[in-house]
Amino acid sequence: MKIRVLGCSGAEFPGHNPPGFLLDGSILFDAGSLTNVLDRKAQSKIRDIFITHAHLDHVRGISFLADNIIVEKRKQRVNIISIPSVLRAIKRNLLNDSLWPDFTMIPDYENAVLRYIPVKPFTPLEVNGYRIVPHTVSHSVPAVGYLVENSRGRRFFYTGDTGPTCSTWERIGDLAIHSLVIETSFPDSMKDLAILTGHLTPRLLKEELLKLKRMPERIYVTHPKPQHLKTIRRELSRLGIGSLRMLEDGETIEV
Repeated sequence: MKIRVLGCSGAEFPGHNPPGFLLDGSILFDAGSLTNVLDRKAQSKIRDIFITHAHLDHVRGISFLADNIIVEKRKQRVNIISIPSVLRAIKRNLLNDSLWPDFTMIPDYENAVLRYIPVKPFTPLEVNGYRIVPHTVSHSVPAVGYLVENSRGRRFFYTGDTGPTCSTWERIGDLAIHSLVIETSFPDSMKDLAILTGHLTPRLLKEELLKLKRMPERIYVTHPKPQHLKTIRRELSRLGIGSLRMLEDGETIEV
């Protein structure tokens, strides 16, 4: 598995893109970065977008992708996949014919460029040979992470935004996770804000990792706030976890 990091930032500044992780060029996990990174050819290959939660920095690219499909008259249909509460929030607050057109009805219902696909937590979905399972996480709004497994049994787990949780790791159990993409948004000095808003700090991240029955082969940190990037990087290095490093926009993860 090769996963292209379109964006891995917890805020937007020049050189820091919101979350988007592209698997095999056609399956996207979160759409904070999409049309601002991918060219027309790459955009045309996307068929499935898995959304962790409905915050703007994780969904905004859906809007511009749909607009590009219509304007270019491409015969491209894209599935927007998540738990029902997330899809309802996108429909109500983003693709609502007010803030942005409802592209699940354009050009018409039968031929719409976007289609909502609801999934249940812990229920596998087969997409392009991958087994993808949504797992609930602890955030300020309904949210899930995604456990992805290929035909050879290689797995990665993308948490999306999450604060401290026990139930997520209990559900993962003793499964081998070869690559864990997990957020760390704030420095340790902002622990109270992190917990209040459903995020992690380096120290909280270490506490989460200790809850795992099996340590992942590789741990990739995503979603840091750029304003505190140096501090977060320094605090992560002090954890002394050799398999852990911060992600960078534009790199490719091999699982």
